[in-house]
Amino acid sequence: HCISSAASDVYKRQVWCKTLRMVLVTVEKKKLARRGIKVIFYLYIIGIFYFVLLSERYGRDTGYDTSHVNLVLFKEINRFWTYRHLLSTEAVVTNLFGNIFAFSPFGFMIPIVINKKKAFFRAVFATSFFSLVIETSQLIMKVGVFDVDDLLMNTIGGLIGYMIYRVVVAVYDLYNRKRAAK
Repeated sequence: HCISSAASDVYKRQVWCKTLRMVLVTVEKKKLARRGIKVIFYLYIIGIFYFVLLSERYGRDTGYDTSHVNLVLFKEINRFWTYRHLLSTEAVVTNLFGNIFAFSPFGFMIPIVINKKKAFFRAVFATSFFSLVIETSQLIMKVGVFDVDDLLMNTIGGLIGYMIYRVVVAVYDLYNRKRAAK
């Protein structure tokens, strides 16, 4: 009986050590993944600034003599939609949907970067603030247009990115619960 009790204790310790090791490895993997996302996030921000302020593709190589501003909500959206038959498909799609697509990654990554799973208002605020910084930079540097429609579309993009993040987290959590139940 004494031998089986000692063997049982050894077995329990081995199980405990393996479990602890798995937890520590999982924590380290999550930390490494979060660091990786942070690096991607900062590279993404640099890319957005480059694209919006310096990219020659969209005529940013030379600034305007004066700042261009649109403070009328839906003015540019309506203009691009109204004259879509006169414009190239690329111009219409870029101006109506480009900001949404460009800012969706921001909304997806911000909860990971700030380490808050449920951060709806923070994600919306951070996206709006980042968008305002971009638009203000355009105004100061006299490239592009400070446009309230862009602020709206960028924020919608961030919101969509955040919603995608929440779906991914929910699926991941469901997967882990099912795996743990086995």
